Amino acid sequence: MSKLTHIDDQGRARMVDVSDKAATVREAVATGFVRMSPETLTLAISGSGRKGDVRAVAELAGVMAAKKTSDLIPLCHPLALSKVEVAVEPAADGLAVTARVKTTGPTGVEMEALTAASVACLTIYDMLKAAEKGMVIETVRLLEKTGGKSGDWKAA
Repeated sequence: MSKLTHIDDQGRARMVDVSDKAATVREAVATGFVRMSPETLTLAISGSGRKGDVRAVAELAGVMAAKKTSDLIPLCHPLALSKVEVAVEPAADGLAVTARVKTTGPTGVEMEALTAASVACLTIYDMLKAAEKGMVIETVRLLEKTGGKSGDWKAA
């Protein structure tokens, strides 16, 4: 079993020291899904919801969230992100979110991509909750990451 990098020898939480790590190009892609009724999906993709364009607002919220990840997740490093792209697309039974984050630095952007996808999903819920409170946010996960000491990884 590998040692957890955020736990020191005494079992205390710590921020990982990345000062000796090489700055490399790193990218991560995360997804999420908001399951909803066909009526709510129609409302979401029409752009005529009471709060405005659901997809556009959720995409912007995801970008903003990626930039604030270190403020939300206690042991994340603040990163200079070079790219954040969030897409919200209609799918069977709901809206699919894909977040792609990129940087050149000493640590990865998996948490930024996951935060972007999560907050985009939460924003979709917020935008549509007047129409349907029973929507389900599901399958928020990392799809892939590239770069860094541990190399590339892709979900099965």
